[in-house]
Amino acid sequence: MRLGGGLLVALAAGAAGAGWWLLAGLVVAAIAAGVTARVPEPGEALVDRAVVAVARLSEVAVYAIAFGAYVVPAHREAAAAAFVVVVAGAGFAGLKIPTIVVRTTGALLLAAGLVLVVVCVAVAPVGTAGGLRPPDFAGVLVAAVLTLPFLRPVGRDRGGSRVLLLGVLAVLVAFAALYQLGAVRLGLSLTSLRDLLSAADADALQPLLTVVAVVATVVPALAAGTEARARAGVPGLAGLAAAAAAASLLPVLPVLVVAGLATVIELLLGVRARRYSADLH
Repeated sequence: MRLGGGLLVALAAGAAGAGWWLLAGLVVAAIAAGVTARVPEPGEALVDRAVVAVARLSEVAVYAIAFGAYVVPAHREAAAAAFVVVVAGAGFAGLKIPTIVVRTTGALLLAAGLVLVVVCVAVAPVGTAGGLRPPDFAGVLVAAVLTLPFLRPVGRDRGGSRVLLLGVLAVLVAFAALYQLGAVRLGLSLTSLRDLLSAADADALQPLLTVVAVVATVVPALAAGTEARARAGVPGLAGLAAAAAAASLLPVLPVLVVAGLATVIELLLGVRARRYSADLH
């Protein structure tokens, strides 16, 4: 579920740095997420709880930026801040999305992604500038870090197979976007998927993309906000205020970087927790 909201903005950020090697970055991220699928959650130490809270709050900020850019572009900053406030309020009110709704919307987003791929590949691009540059290992690594939070399995249950499916979908969507727009144009626009539909002569699907953007950001943001509050407790409210400020004032790239680095540290803390548990036994 979180993958859809992340791809709305992470593809452009990754393509800006890695070009066509964004595809390699997605493969690296999927492999890393799959390998760590069985890694337990970090423990309850202060540093563990803080890292998880930062990771989830950064994800909420990313979803807020995507929501503002795609759904309320005329008032993007205000909409992003309001998004975080509403997510916080819903969480403190005890709102929880039923599992069947999460699974249904996940299936619908998967179908929407496949439709996007088919539409974009079926139409020949008018012309895209730039070709395949020599491998940029730093760009590949950055692209992997930017997309890792949105490929990380939830709850670590059946993580490997789900990560494989999501990784394949992410690579397909990224390939379709690069094929239709080229790396330069893809990396220039925060709302690159809207540009993608226009380039593929599929402007009739723009309202559907708006609906997809709402679903793909609201549902995972509620889950991430709930986890952040569970880890941080009452101070999580201050964290949500910081997330609202970041969503309205910062570009998406630094927020994605914070989310990615926090996720990497979270996984390392999980590995440490597993080793500690193994030593005890």
